[in-house]
Amino acid sequence: MVTIGTFDGVHAGHRKIIERLVNSAKANSLESVVLTFFPHPRMVLQKESGIELINTIEERVQLLEDTGIDHLVIHPFTIQFSRLTAQEFVRDILVHKLRAKKIIIGYDHRFGRNRTANIEDLKRFGEEYGFEVEEISKQEVEEVAVSSTKIRNALAEGEVEKANTYLTHPFMLSGTIVRGRGIGKDLGFPTANLQLEEDYKLIPKNGVYVVSARINGILKYGMMNIGTNPTVGGKEKTIETNFFEVNQDLYDQKLQIRLLKRIRDEKKFASVEELKKAMQQDRAFSENYIAEINA
Repeated sequence: MVTIGTFDGVHAGHRKIIERLVNSAKANSLESVVLTFFPHPRMVLQKESGIELINTIEERVQLLEDTGIDHLVIHPFTIQFSRLTAQEFVRDILVHKLRAKKIIIGYDHRFGRNRTANIEDLKRFGEEYGFEVEEISKQEVEEVAVSSTKIRNALAEGEVEKANTYLTHPFMLSGTIVRGRGIGKDLGFPTANLQLEEDYKLIPKNGVYVVSARINGILKYGMMNIGTNPTVGGKEKTIETNFFEVNQDLYDQKLQIRLLKRIRDEKKFASVEELKKAMQQDRAFSENYIAEINA
């Protein structure tokens, strides 16, 4: 049993569809399969689109595999693949490769070369090749689309708590810790400078956030600054986290940092002393928030 989609964010709307897939597969003694694509079609077909995605492909894999599906299939999206006719896609991918017995899909799903085929065509192919098509209603599909838009808009405004509610899990930034300018250490707040590997990853609005990460398997908290550090003459955007109660060298470690709450906007202070005072207040705010969520 198969469902098809981009599933960026793997948010509450997606999870409802995947839950239906998993339950239906179990009820029919079939295996559940999520078919997704990478790169995102717009990256390949509209190279100048400047697309920003909620998840990297690695994050998407992790989230989808945690939903309880039996199989995740990531099909490479290429120009050549985009030119498959609807029949070629159904015959070669859905029938021959995935051996689909049932497909759960949105009422407005379009597929095949130039996306000319629709769900009625898929139902006709189902009669020809022996699979059933279950239609996801207009209301459910619109809920998924609205959720994705709401999440992106919330993150653009720095509203991570709102985004996390739609996602049903904390928004994450994944990357490698690299050497920065060392300014945080001079201020008494040593920071881990996160370098993202994917240029398509959506980065929330500049500002200071309460965050968490697993470091060597242990949950640690901290505060993250996204921005240019204008008080100390910064020019380039960086993602720097001051982890609490972490004294080890984190250079070259891969970390997945989860954003929990926004504290404030990034601002240019009149002096370094004012900046240090604000950072002390940020830490106090963070520790109070962490105590609340762990109470």
